[in-house]
Amino acid sequence: VSLGLALWAVLCLSHDWDLLGSVAFCLALNYKQMELYHSLPFFCYLLGKCFKKGLKGKGLVLLAKLAGTVLLSFAACWLPFGTDVEQIMQVLRRLFPIDRGLFEACMFSSPTHCPDKVANIWCSLSVLIKIKNVISPRTQLKLSFAVTFLSLLPACIKLTVQPSLRGFKFALVSCALSFFLFSFQVHEKSVLLVSVPVCLVINEIPFMATWFLLVSTFSLLPLLLKDGLLLPYIVTTPAFLAVCLATFSILEKTSAEDLQLKAFSLSLKGYVSWFKSFPRIVRSLFLLSLSLMGALSVLSAAVPPPQHLPDLFPVAVAVVSCLHFLLFLVYFNVVILWDSKNRGQKKIS
Repeated sequence: VSLGLALWAVLCLSHDWDLLGSVAFCLALNYKQMELYHSLPFFCYLLGKCFKKGLKGKGLVLLAKLAGTVLLSFAACWLPFGTDVEQIMQVLRRLFPIDRGLFEACMFSSPTHCPDKVANIWCSLSVLIKIKNVISPRTQLKLSFAVTFLSLLPACIKLTVQPSLRGFKFALVSCALSFFLFSFQVHEKSVLLVSVPVCLVINEIPFMATWFLLVSTFSLLPLLLKDGLLLPYIVTTPAFLAVCLATFSILEKTSAEDLQLKAFSLSLKGYVSWFKSFPRIVRSLFLLSLSLMGALSVLSAAVPPPQHLPDLFPVAVAVVSCLHFLLFLVYFNVVILWDSKNRGQKKIS
């Protein structure tokens, strides 16, 4: 429901129905607090539009309308709890149970079996460093907040200064991925909050979008196995890849221009000599990635792990997926930061 409301909000903003889009996103956020993953791009894009229109004229009027719309939407959602301050605080504590610590579940913190493995940076680092044992829960919260904020700051600044629908869609991907990788108490299924905006840009970067969506599904493999969904996984994943190969010809769209990296490559001209062979390198990495994910999928489904390492395959899936996501985060930020001003976008009047 929350993802559907967020998509309605994106659709409204794409038609300049900013107030209706604000209502839709407020409903999405109040339905599920995980929509915070998308909140900053919405805020920065609308604020940037107000700046573009001028805060002494139309921009100020739009800002006042947006502020009023958001306040009224939140007031309507929270009205049932508004009679008692303690009741509001109880709801907030349940929404944000920070006392649990950095991880939603045990997440590699002990040698005993734990079924939930999330492909984010904290769970992957916990393979080497038992973060929960060396850092207090409050410090974990501060650390995750600081790293998350710093990782999404460049995209948000660019979107505020140069608001465009194209930049907005890419910022939704980048910021959601930052939250997934670095924020507090991430669940495996939270990758959907990144995958949905990736689907919004699949026409612009079909190769990278397809690759990301394959990795996001692969990252859920331990959870899919736990829930008895192996058959749907092995049927739909190759089918999705086949459709993308046939529809988008993704292997033919690996040049710097196809990947929206032309501006970045021009800025490196004279410094990076291997950009001429860039398409071949990208295709090789993609095929290597598919092979690795396929091998780990077969091993996870068919081979029993060693007795002394019962979580070997789930950990491997999480770490491999996390490394992919880190590379995707760098890629999407490069696309955003090197994008020309309002490229291909209608003028914000």
